[in-house]
Amino acid sequence: MLDISVVIVNYNVQYFLEQCILSVQAASINLAVEIIVVDNNSTDGSCKMLLENYPKVHLIQNKNNTGFSKANNQGVAIAKGEYVLILNPDTVVAEDTFNLILDFAKSKQNLGILGVKLIDGTGNFLPESKRGIPTPNVSFNKLFGISSKQTGKYYAAHLNENETGIVDVLVGAFMLLKRSVYVEVHGFDEDYFMYGEDIDLSYKILNKGYQNFYYADTSVIHYKGESTKKDIKYLKYFHEAMKIFYRKHFKLNRLYDFIMSIGIECWFLLKYFQYKTTDDRFDNDTSKVLYFGKNELITTYLKKKYLLVNEILMDDTELIKTLIKTNAIDTIVFDNSVLSNKKIITHFELLKNEQANFKIHPKNTNYLIGSNCSVNRGEVELITKS
Repeated sequence: MLDISVVIVNYNVQYFLEQCILSVQAASINLAVEIIVVDNNSTDGSCKMLLENYPKVHLIQNKNNTGFSKANNQGVAIAKGEYVLILNPDTVVAEDTFNLILDFAKSKQNLGILGVKLIDGTGNFLPESKRGIPTPNVSFNKLFGISSKQTGKYYAAHLNENETGIVDVLVGAFMLLKRSVYVEVHGFDEDYFMYGEDIDLSYKILNKGYQNFYYADTSVIHYKGESTKKDIKYLKYFHEAMKIFYRKHFKLNRLYDFIMSIGIECWFLLKYFQYKTTDDRFDNDTSKVLYFGKNELITTYLKKKYLLVNEILMDDTELIKTLIKTNAIDTIVFDNSVLSNKKIITHFELLKNEQANFKIHPKNTNYLIGSNCSVNRGEVELITKS
């Protein structure tokens, strides 16, 4: 039996998907790992890229967009691993992530789902990495901001971001669990097209008597704005998911149900107008680049477009910060050819307050990739010789 089956649902994020696969491959050394990609009818060349460059990846090509839940269930149906890892395509894992999570998972007798510390493309912690059950009471207080004690339960505030422990809900961007447990609870509920299905799965597994864990000793980049672009369509999916979850799992009296419905509608309208006024462009004011690498093609490309400060390798965070300030650096490019994903992720976290954008050159590719906003799409910059 394989150790892990990594199931990735993809929809039109070709370059982020490739970066994800490369990081998964680097994390799979000395482990028996299979990668299963379920493509929901992408039109961006994702399938062509996989078929030509990654023939060992198991590819399921759907003729239409079946949604996140159904696509993951399709992937798990053909999985052969003892454990299944549900992984978003806009993620980057460290080289030791799989070994660490497997060791931890095997140490727990009653493991349900294991989640990890997720950071966005700017190095900031994503609070949805660990959550509580959004009961009507907790959600009511979160929606209306009534009690910090209650709203703290929404993001499992009993643990800080660097503290491993038991939580109720993990996010669908990264969920490790035994394949047998996934099958036992019938996987993701396909009533959810997108959003809410991770809460539902976490809740079903808790109800079967398993324990869910947040594991803080490895960090994973989740660009977040890629596979789930935050726009009006997103709001509609999320809005509907909230209603499905409450209808399935909570019986409310009519008055409370009415108040919660009003709260959900108010939240929807507030977010609707926020997204209506959000600029959908990547902040492309890059002018001064600090490049950690030695690829001549990239160096030449960056010199033509930007003012370039080039360093081969530097581990001293304080020296890097000095370089940033002294040279007024606004963008840092990390080359995965000379820096491991783990080292890059560490730099993201340590330099997150330096007011610089981060980009990565994935090993053996011809592009730079990054995202400085977890709401809107990130940026892929193709490297050209001219």
